[in-house]
Amino acid sequence: MRIRQHHFKNEGWVSYFSEPGFDAGKCRLVLAFGAPELISDPVIYDYLRNAYPAADIVFSSTSGEIIGSDVYDDSIVVTAIELEKSSITCTSTHVNEQANSAETGAFLMSQLEKRGLKCVFIISDGTFINGSELVDGFNRDNPDKVPVTGGLAGDAARFNSTFTSLNAVPSQGNVIAIGFYGDELRINHGSSGGWEEFGPQRTITRSVKNVLFEIDGKSALDLYKEYLGEYAAELPGSALLFPLSLSIEGSDKKLVRTILSVNEDEKSMTFAGNLPEGSKVRLMKANFEKLINASSTAATDSINDPKQADLAILVSCVGRKLVLADRTDEELAAAKSIFGDQTSMAGFYSYGELSPLNKGSNCELHNQTMTITTFTEI
Repeated sequence: MRIRQHHFKNEGWVSYFSEPGFDAGKCRLVLAFGAPELISDPVIYDYLRNAYPAADIVFSSTSGEIIGSDVYDDSIVVTAIELEKSSITCTSTHVNEQANSAETGAFLMSQLEKRGLKCVFIISDGTFINGSELVDGFNRDNPDKVPVTGGLAGDAARFNSTFTSLNAVPSQGNVIAIGFYGDELRINHGSSGGWEEFGPQRTITRSVKNVLFEIDGKSALDLYKEYLGEYAAELPGSALLFPLSLSIEGSDKKLVRTILSVNEDEKSMTFAGNLPEGSKVRLMKANFEKLINASSTAATDSINDPKQADLAILVSCVGRKLVLADRTDEELAAAKSIFGDQTSMAGFYSYGELSPLNKGSNCELHNQTMTITTFTEI
């Protein structure tokens, strides 16, 4: 595997890294993560298509771009991948072409040849999709539990419009699946949050998919406001600072759920993933050191192969970026300290992260985590 990375900023395109022997004509996959207003410019797609004529080009808008151990806003991070011994298959669909988010995931999984499939990496629209149902669709036809990882596109902290595409100028509503194949390919993953629970454990007593109405038989919104105190006036934005911990039946691990919007008339809150009735939840708050350490944990979990990873794709939540603020680089540096200089790092801040909870388990939608997928050719 050979990697080339370059970066579009105010001054134009800047070369970041290129491995010796990299051949743009043999490049088969280009990942472009960038600000919505930049990647939706047709000039950007034309530039990358001319630079990598044989590659599948996958775009995602972001809430911040990651290259190396640095985070940027209002830029585009490009990672071009030349696979020497392995292969990929890319497929895409639009949310309007399927009945719902679950069928979107199931359709994309059906388009990938299962024989030899090592991993599916997802780049999804982040505004029109239900992430929980999307991963349910992918899990439906995955008996061998091939790892499914990836993320939902971002739009800074606006939660307005996200843009994704496969071999086209990015637009809204697209979901892309990248299938990786090859006996010499090693793909691993890790995901960790680092948030701190507080307050009593409570039970969801009324919800519809990702819309929460009642906890312990009382208005969930009123209860949430009570805990937020002075931050309640800043909803829904302040909810990124106080996500919910969701206990998963049959597992000792927990998912984190982030609020996307509130409805004062219905006294409801819409989350980035489903919250089934009967589930146990607790409020969470930021602990800076634990958030940063979680990045190290995710990186460590993603490199259980003796050979150092060639490439690490990091998908972290916009909520973490807002909380860490000037310390955001520290969570990237924490991952870099685990990988070392031999591993190229790229990624983005997202509206949701996709990864199994454990090795060999089904994919789950995460919020407020650092999720890392590593790729190595041996």
